[in-house]
Amino acid sequence: MSRYRITNDDLKHAAEFRADPLGIPGPGLQRVLNLLRGGPKSGKYVLVVKEPFKRWGLGRLPADRGQPVEIIDSLEFTSLFEAEWEVFKLRWKTHTGQDLEQAL
Repeated sequence: MSRYRITNDDLKHAAEFRADPLGIPGPGLQRVLNLLRGGPKSGKYVLVVKEPFKRWGLGRLPADRGQPVEIIDSLEFTSLFEAEWEVFKLRWKTHTGQDLEQAL
C-alpha cells in the first residue's frame, strides 16, 4: 500500500497530464500515475482497443485474472488523448472522490 495520497496540491499534475497525456511526465505527475496505475486491479478502468490506432473503448478489469474485461459500451473514443484523459479522470475520482472537470 502506498503512503502517498493525492491532495489538492496534485491538481497541477492533473493539468499537466491533461495538456499532454502521452508525454514524458514530470516527477510529481509520475508519482500520481504510479498511484493511479498501481494497487488492486479489480474494477480498475482501462482502455480497450476496438480498432487499432482509430477507436478505443472503456472497460473495467475483473476481480480474477484471466476473466474477461467488462466493456462499457456507452463510451467510445476516436482520440487516444481523450481516451487517456477519461481513464485518468475516472481513476482520480476512484482515489479521491473528486470530479476533475469541476476541480480544474
